[in-house]
Amino acid sequence: MTTTAKGVVVAGHGVASGRASDSPFAAGTIELQAPHFAARGLDLAPFVMATVNLDVAPLTLVLRRPRWTFADVRWTDVHGPETFSFVECTVRRGEEEYAGLVYLPHPETKPMHHQPSTVLELLLPRLAGLVAGDELSVGLDPEQGDFT
Repeated sequence: MTTTAKGVVVAGHGVASGRASDSPFAAGTIELQAPHFAARGLDLAPFVMATVNLDVAPLTLVLRRPRWTFADVRWTDVHGPETFSFVECTVRRGEEEYAGLVYLPHPETKPMHHQPSTVLELLLPRLAGLVAGDELSVGLDPEQGDFT
C-alpha cells in the first residue's frame, strides 16, 4: 500500500542543479554530494543531478523510517556537515510512472536555501519536457514517510 499526494512542479533555487548564478556551488549541490552518498551505499547515478520541486500544498511530508539517513555529511567547506534522508517514491506523470527518491536535507542542519514545508525535492530520471506548472503525483511507502 502507498500513500499518495498530487502536486505542482515549482521553480527551485537552482542550487541543486548548479543553475543559480549566485550559488557558491557551480557544479550543483547534488553533483557534489553524490560521491558522499555513494560511499555510504546510495548510488544516485539513475537520477538527474538536480531536484524536481513538487508543491503538494496543503500537505507536508512526515518522515517515518526513511530508506536512508546519513548524518554529519561534510560535502563542502562552505558550511558545516548536514544530515540527509531519502524516501523511496514513485512519481506518476499521466500514464507514465518513474522510480525516484524524496531528497530531504534536514532543515536543522541545512544553513541556506530552505524550501517551504509543502515542497518535496525529488530526485528522478530525466522527464522530457517537464516544466513549472506541470502536475505530478507522488506515492510513498507509508513505513518510510506519509503526508499530513
